[in-house]
Order: sequence, then structure tokens, then C-alpha cells
Amino acid sequence: MAIWKQAIDLERINAWNANTLVEHLGMRVTEVGDDFVRGTMPVDARTHQPFGLLHGGASVALAESLGSLAANLTLDTRAEMAVGLDINANHVRAVTAGEVTGTARMLHLGRTTQVWEIRIEDEGGRLVCISRLTMAVVPRRS
Repeated sequence: MAIWKQAIDLERINAWNANTLVEHLGMRVTEVGDDFVRGTMPVDARTHQPFGLLHGGASVALAESLGSLAANLTLDTRAEMAVGLDINANHVRAVTAGEVTGTARMLHLGRTTQVWEIRIEDEGGRLVCISRLTMAVVPRRS
């Protein structure tokens, strides 16, 4: 059973990211399953650190973007919204080119907090980064 409270339309979801960091880094949401959100990010000049490796901050940006989207899809955003409270990440494998794929899955859906795990993998399915994102659920201001 799906955990989402909003209609899932990938074109609409990706359009939300126009003129944002998400668009600038080339991230795309590619799939929304019953309990996960998946997206990709290129490993190129936009996301490299000076030694030519995927920048850890870019991985964290992908993790937070996917987890934040997922968190907000579980809410009626006319009344409330989820905002980032804490994120951590362990970078376990270097990537120099290609594309990485992140998958956000819910660990806890509470009334005031949510916790999401985001796995980022390389094109071979090997773990690149594992992240945990805590979101605060707050009333939406009018």
C-alpha cells in the first residue's frame, strides 16, 4: 500500500525543481514506488571535487533532495510541510564518472518527525553513500 498523500506525476515533480540546486546539479526523479522515491544525478564537472571524484556534498544534496521530496509527498502540503532537521552521510566508495542513483525509503513516519534512509549507488549497483535524514513536520504558513 502506497504511503503517499499526493498524486504521483514525475513530470510535475521534476518541474518543481526548475531554477533550483536540484536542476543545476542535473538531478532527476526517475521513479516513485509504493514506499520509495528514486532519482539520479550525473557525476561530472558540476558534481566533482577538485580531485575529480564525486563531491560528498553533492551526494548529500541528492540524499536531502530525495528524502525531502518523499517526506512532503506523505503530507497534505496545504496544511503542513516537512523541513530538514538533521542529515548525516557515510561516503563509502569513490565515483569519477557516469551517474549515481539514490533511493529514499521511510524508516519512521511520525506526527512531528520523519526519518528517511537514502542509499546512493553507482551504475554497477555498488553502495557509494548511505545517508539518514530527519525531517520536522511543521504547520504550513499562509
